[in-house]
Amino acid sequence: MITQTKPLLEIQNLKKEFPLEEGKTVKAVDGVSLSVEKGCIFGIVGESGSGKTTLGRMIVRLLEPSGGTINYDGQDISGADLSRDKRLRRKLQLVFQDPYSSLHPRKKIKNVIGRGLRTHGLVGSEEEAVEKVVSFLSLVGMSEQHLYRYPHELSGGQRQRVAIARALILDPELVVLDEPTSSLDVSVQAEVLKLLESLRERLDLTYLFITHDLAVVRLFTEKLAILYLGRIMETGDTEDLFSSPLHPYTEALISVTPKLDPTKRGEKIILKGEIPSPIDPPTGCPFHTRCFKKVGAICETSAPLLREAGKGRFVACHLYDNEKPAQIQGEVTP
Repeated sequence: MITQTKPLLEIQNLKKEFPLEEGKTVKAVDGVSLSVEKGCIFGIVGESGSGKTTLGRMIVRLLEPSGGTINYDGQDISGADLSRDKRLRRKLQLVFQDPYSSLHPRKKIKNVIGRGLRTHGLVGSEEEAVEKVVSFLSLVGMSEQHLYRYPHELSGGQRQRVAIARALILDPELVVLDEPTSSLDVSVQAEVLKLLESLRERLDLTYLFITHDLAVVRLFTEKLAILYLGRIMETGDTEDLFSSPLHPYTEALISVTPKLDPTKRGEKIILKGEIPSPIDPPTGCPFHTRCFKKVGAICETSAPLLREAGKGRFVACHLYDNEKPAQIQGEVTP
């Protein structure tokens, strides 16, 4: 008998709107549904303004959703108050894009990493706190000599390692990595990604990896969702999306990504125009203003459902209207 395990994270129809003057709103995230299995590295890819950072911050409850649900380990945490639920707060951690601005400039590394231990009552003494901080510095490839340094005395790669140690010292299960390597040199990026992979295996972690860099996401992630104007265009196994993209937007993104095999060069697809404003998004399919495979007027008037188009593959495009709508926990994804 095969027992199906529940996903560690399950999102249903998640939305985030930011109100503006004159009754207008920014639809930053517009009906996102996805599930993340325990132990997985799940990538979220999108251009600037796609809503990927907003999505990550809602998941760790730094932002309140405007609608939809977030289920973590079988519990609906959509309205959870993490200031009161310290266990949940520890289990959901975020590593920010810019390690310099996210680290207190006037705090020594000992206090930057160790503050959470005291906040959550995880240590009984200062000596125990220092000992644990040293062990996590070692875990991320740094030494005890960094304890009494300030963030500005460290390199960009070292600061990001400190940010990772600060998140992991609280013993999380799900870590949202928001562009964790985008501000680093290419050589340092590789080191940090290798570190994150080893830590996942050692500490039994699950990652939600947010990025705009498809070359990085192909090497690092196992599952992938493509986000455009706050909506999922396509999702599935990372290698499947790269080898046979279904959505025109995915196809265009991958066409301009450096190939692992330089002998396999395809035609680059250059999209016309800019990504529309989330204040005034297009009617119908959000991608129709830049799409090179439009079916017809339906693309401009009707938003496509996210549909199953093969094992583990889901796509929101009218090219696949004959496929069945995607289902997550028995509910049709809007």
